[in-house]
Amino acid sequence: MSPHAVAITFSAVGLTWPDGTPVLDGLDLLVPPGRSGLVGANGSGKSTLLRLAAGLLSPTSGHVHVAGEVGYLPQDVTGDVDRPVEEFLGVAATRRALRAVEAGSVDPADFDTVGDDWDVEERLVAELDRLGLPTDLLDRRLGELSGGEVVRLGLARLLLRRPEVLLLDEPTNNLDREARRHLHDLVASWPRTLLVVSHDRDLLEHVDRIGDLHDGAVRWYGGGWSAYAERVAAEQAAAEQAVTAARSDLRRQRHNRQEAERVLAQRQRKGRQTQLSGSLPRIVSGMRREAAERSAAGYRKVHEERLEQARDRLADAESRLREDREIRVDLPGTTVARGSLVLTTDDLVLRTGRAVDLDVSGPDRVAVVGPNGAGKTTLLETVLGLVPPASGSARVHVPAAYLPQRLDLLDDALSVADNVRLRAPHADPTEVRSRLARFLFRGRAADQPVHTLSGGERFRATLAALLLADPAPRLLLLDEPTNNLDLASYEALVSALSSYRGALVVVSHDPVFLADAGVDRVVDLGPGDVTTPSEE
Repeated sequence: MSPHAVAITFSAVGLTWPDGTPVLDGLDLLVPPGRSGLVGANGSGKSTLLRLAAGLLSPTSGHVHVAGEVGYLPQDVTGDVDRPVEEFLGVAATRRALRAVEAGSVDPADFDTVGDDWDVEERLVAELDRLGLPTDLLDRRLGELSGGEVVRLGLARLLLRRPEVLLLDEPTNNLDREARRHLHDLVASWPRTLLVVSHDRDLLEHVDRIGDLHDGAVRWYGGGWSAYAERVAAEQAAAEQAVTAARSDLRRQRHNRQEAERVLAQRQRKGRQTQLSGSLPRIVSGMRREAAERSAAGYRKVHEERLEQARDRLADAESRLREDREIRVDLPGTTVARGSLVLTTDDLVLRTGRAVDLDVSGPDRVAVVGPNGAGKTTLLETVLGLVPPASGSARVHVPAAYLPQRLDLLDDALSVADNVRLRAPHADPTEVRSRLARFLFRGRAADQPVHTLSGGERFRATLAALLLADPAPRLLLLDEPTNNLDLASYEALVSALSSYRGALVVVSHDPVFLADAGVDRVVDLGPGDVTTPSEE
């Protein structure tokens, strides 16, 4: 690749955390202009790679070069709830100076503040409209906005700077369906360099190439998500065939070595019998014995080499297989008989003023959808009694568990296993570890302190703590559970929910996930006074 065709360069980049934990070791990476996606397992270093490119981290070794100004959107866009939106966008001073000039000010300070940004109002309106945001947000404060609106404002703040290189880390988190459409359009039309980390398969269809970060290296695949998934599936099928063939060859080589040892033992017995019979002179017998020993040593060496080569071929084939990310766990304690009441509401009105009629029975799977700020999270928290309703009531009739967006249910100072034992104190420790292994925390991974986990690992640990609790939850409430999940952890979530036998109420903007989760009813908190579940 020509140096002129490279937007981001990583040269032998290494990064080690202060506690000595290695993150990257000798990473070489060239990102060309255009739209690139980046995928990989949680904890593989995707977010760290973006932060290095953005200049927020310095490598321990090697160097990073980015051609042009960088705009970086982190996973969690936060700000002071009392901060005015125009200040968050970085245009408050410019707008004040513009208004002063338009009112007749000739103060040089006002002109210096405006600089070349005489069109800032027009650009503001254009970028907000591009992202599906109303212009009246400019006169509000961050605390008045939904999480999805803040994410889009963070992106608008970057676009106003017109960066040459745009870095986005899970940008569709917390975005409703309409907001995702605006973001997809932005990515599809981005004219310069874009590198986006995402689990959103629809978003990844709009990139030119996808980089797969695996074992500390990035491999590029041309095209969007469908092309990438097809290629990886073909590679995995070939790898599985290679593993099967290598295992068969290893069994054959082991059998051949055993057969060789049998033949050698038979020859040795014949040689001893001949020597004992005295039919050959002693000198001839000794020469034959030495020749037989040399022949046996060579024979063994050939078979040992063949066996070692078979082991190497198997190890190489297995290294090309992706780690199994499917959660397999039996959860009989979560079973709810069909038709039995799980959740009922009586003239429920949320504190947002929204009326909701929601009754859940049996193993129903209900989706709660609607635009950002419609009250979806408020509904879950009201059902659980975490916030009071404006009027009416909600009642849960079975043990329930709640997975919030923030994933802050676990004790960071404790291990994964200890967090599970907190919620199931009478469970056998061996059984806890056995079940955690099925949530992909095998061996020492179950002893990791929670504060060391990546976003996806924390999600799996939280899900395990909830589902393995005693008593087992028979109503599970999930709030945007696919946020921050890599694609493999997404599959792990879907497989875990397939084992869950209770009722499910899930808030999500992801129609693919809702279909994969087997949702059969929808509560839409879109425009209107009263929303009732509708059959799909």
